[in-house]
Amino acid sequence: MQKRKLGRSGLHISTLVLGGNVFGWTTGTTASFAVLDAYAAAGGNCLDTADGYSIWVPGNKGGESETIIGEWMKSRGNRDRIIVATKVGWELRPTSKGLSPSYILASAEGSLRRLQTDYIDLYQSHRDDPETAPEETLEAYDQLVRAGKVRVIGASNFGAARLEMSLEVSRMHGYPRYESFQPLYNLYDRAGYETELEPLCLREDIGVISYSSLANGFLSGKYRTASDLAVSTRGTGVGKKYLNDRGLRIVAALGETAHAHHTSLAAVAIAWLIGRPGITAAIASATSARQLGDLVAATTLRLDRAATDLLDQASAYTPEHTP
Repeated sequence: MQKRKLGRSGLHISTLVLGGNVFGWTTGTTASFAVLDAYAAAGGNCLDTADGYSIWVPGNKGGESETIIGEWMKSRGNRDRIIVATKVGWELRPTSKGLSPSYILASAEGSLRRLQTDYIDLYQSHRDDPETAPEETLEAYDQLVRAGKVRVIGASNFGAARLEMSLEVSRMHGYPRYESFQPLYNLYDRAGYETELEPLCLREDIGVISYSSLANGFLSGKYRTASDLAVSTRGTGVGKKYLNDRGLRIVAALGETAHAHHTSLAAVAIAWLIGRPGITAAIASATSARQLGDLVAATTLRLDRAATDLLDQASAYTPEHTP
């Protein structure tokens, strides 16, 4: 699987990053191990998780995904071959959230313990914390990098102004800078990233790792009518956001392209992302090794100009599609 340099860092990650949000949620330990094994066997090297995965499941406390990944790396003895990307800052409890220095430092220790490792390759701010100054957040990351507990830092779900401000703070104080950015970005959700964040990331040479690359499964083509929504726990949210004229137009273009290339809609959707300017990698989750195969196929799929134009036109957005 092709590897690309992440921003200006020394990390090189697979163009397909395996999403760990399903581990401990829809995928138990045994099934998760099978998916992880298949991903590594395909040449993948980067796993995306967070301390908050999967807090939304009744009975979970957060950290379940990290725990499964840590157990897998220990059992396979492959820590040195895996790029672990985890996150801090999402609300776990009313008093456990944000990007304050004390919370970042404590949360890092928790992630290290669950991952059964002494360093995190990519530690990311899961979401902005407007109550904490970027100087404080970045100083905490500086401590972790200096201590050898974190190699590279990244951000997710920031607005362009806040991301740019953070980069300036890093320059002024000599702190580590955000080398990566994780936006919600896919063929349907384009405007939020492309309008302001894409130019900034390109200008600053920030590696971009898109999440929700398949729009919660909608771009795989499994939701085409209202009756299809009942097949998944994500169905209700998918129907409200994506099951409309524009969404169905995109799915039709994906289907036409997939047919022409003898592959799946999911592979085409991810291949489009990987081919976009400035995109380092796309995150996608799988609940089985078979499902993973469609995702891996995207890493070798080359879309020609006609296919790219078709997808671009089908997914063209207007102001009402801008968040």
